Amino acid sequence: QVQLEESGGGSVQAGGSLRVSCAASGRTLSRITMGWFRQAPGKEREFVAACSWNGAWTSYADSVKGRFTISRTNAVNTVYLQMHSLKPEDTAVYYCAVDASGRWSRDPHEYDYWGQGTQVTVSS
Repeated sequence: QVQLEESGGGSVQAGGSLRVSCAASGRTLSRITMGWFRQAPGKEREFVAACSWNGAWTSYADSVKGRFTISRTNAVNTVYLQMHSLKPEDTAVYYCAVDASGRWSRDPHEYDYWGQGTQVTVSS
């Protein structure tokens, strides 16, 4: 079993910055893909960003490209999402996810483990 613990998030005004982090623990993890998804009220969960275990592949949703940066520290199985130039439409619960098979995927159905989510609220 894998546990994901998210931290960070919170409330910020439009144009501000936030960073969310996610630490994975549990069974031995190697070569996993780690990603971030988000879900706003009344909307489906959507892909935000993901990163392969060695950084050879990163992917971003068009809506966040150029504003968000995903990074990870494999030694501590932690993934980060640095968010700049936040907009009210970025308001959502942000979820960390792990694909234990290490696939390069933006599809939430291919992720095996999920965190509880952390709220990000951007006010105008």
